[in-house]
Amino acid sequence: MDLELGGKKVFVSGSTRGIGYAVAEMLAHEGASVVINGRTEPRVADAVERLRETVPGAPVSGMAADFADPVQVESLLDGLGEVDVLVNNVGVFDVAGFGELQDADWLRYFEINVMSGVRLARALVGPMLKKGWGRIIFVGTEPAVDVPGDMIHYGATKAAGLALGNGLAKLTRGTGVTVNTVLGGPTYSDGVADAIEQIASAHPMTIDELRSSLVRPSSLVQRFLEPKEIANLVAYLASPLSAATNGAAVRADGGVLPTLL
Repeated sequence: MDLELGGKKVFVSGSTRGIGYAVAEMLAHEGASVVINGRTEPRVADAVERLRETVPGAPVSGMAADFADPVQVESLLDGLGEVDVLVNNVGVFDVAGFGELQDADWLRYFEINVMSGVRLARALVGPMLKKGWGRIIFVGTEPAVDVPGDMIHYGATKAAGLALGNGLAKLTRGTGVTVNTVLGGPTYSDGVADAIEQIASAHPMTIDELRSSLVRPSSLVQRFLEPKEIANLVAYLASPLSAATNGAAVRADGGVLPTLL
């Protein structure tokens, strides 16, 4: 299927690996001009080189910025210019008890997981509205709806991101701009793979055994999702074909969430 993304300029935050990289790769395959982002210049340069090798001839570039630093984000936006598609993917997560986290920890999570989307959308939605077309997609997660007790900080920030996307969609009424969120399920991203390898090395289990044991009982697919499976849905929402979908939280969760809506 042709997603009609040829010539569209796309920025994907946090895209040197994992879901973000899978999104960038998928959109590059569809003919979009993709701008990759990561925290450091070497990581960005490496990701750009990998993507150019995977999709020969694709117009791929990169911009480094740490979304925990508002000054770096401002500098990135100054050099980015207008885009047709914004994919808010950058985010941080870990498991931590509620009583363990101090105010500074909470502020860091909000700075990256929430304010990244605020700052990018604030700068980029205006030009989209002016030209009458654009896509903003938040890469969310099912903990935004079913907040884990050992990741309250993460669930709370992702719930805020979900609300942000829904509210922004209200500003696009009657235009060709849409704002949507993809609610992903447990995904075997690079970060998850690294964590599982570390845990497996300290226990008498193979990586495959540990990976299987961590699949959620409520999952209907009974496995971790692959980053590409999230990217498939993001790519559709980025395309002109998704014009009727706006203000939505669209699931790619493998059936983990038990609720109808």
